[in-house]
Amino acid sequence: MQKPIPREATEAFASLAKLVYAGGGTEEILSAICQTALEVIPGADHACISTLDDSRKLHTQGATDDVAALMDKLESEADEGPCLDSILEDSVQHDADITDGTKWPRLAELTVSRTPVRGMLGYQLLEGLGSRAAFNVFSDTPGALTQESVDIGAVLAAFTSVALAASERQATAENLRKGLESNREIGKAIGLLMAAHSVSAEEAFEILRGASSRTNTKLAALADKINESQQATLP
Repeated sequence: MQKPIPREATEAFASLAKLVYAGGGTEEILSAICQTALEVIPGADHACISTLDDSRKLHTQGATDDVAALMDKLESEADEGPCLDSILEDSVQHDADITDGTKWPRLAELTVSRTPVRGMLGYQLLEGLGSRAAFNVFSDTPGALTQESVDIGAVLAAFTSVALAASERQATAENLRKGLESNREIGKAIGLLMAAHSVSAEEAFEILRGASSRTNTKLAALADKINESQQATLP
């Protein structure tokens, strides 16, 4: 029978959910998730979230410390490891002790010589970050990443995918809102220029765009200034 998720892990996930839906930025969310991994996953000493580019190089998007970030570089150098395999094979990767036989011998050699890491976990992230991504956990103690660690890590990885997707949707909605507001200000400024200079909408837009270019001011910002000036002249 599978052991239930510990209460402290459930509480940590609830806190992360509040951060996501309060509109926390992606960087803040990634940092919080990595730190939470150390608090709730038995045996975890380092954690990172990474993306994979088309040349099979990993890029750290969030990490608890320099050791976690270095593991991305070592995996890229070795061209093997739990992060790469979790993404490419769409599977959970687990090696509790890389010093006792491992499917990643090149990575194990680099890791043992340059870091305290001895155990590894890797999970594919299904959504977010606009690229293939993984959530990775490392332990300095051989054998410390147990099946319980794997199970809790899987829940956190699933949460991470959902959180990143939610954050991405919030960012898209916010950008759309800002775009609509900018367009509305530009439209009002064009209307004022049309009335002031007796020109068409197209001509008014060219006046606005030319002024934006000459003053090195963004179009929306310039439109906002024009509208503010008009408001100031009203009785």
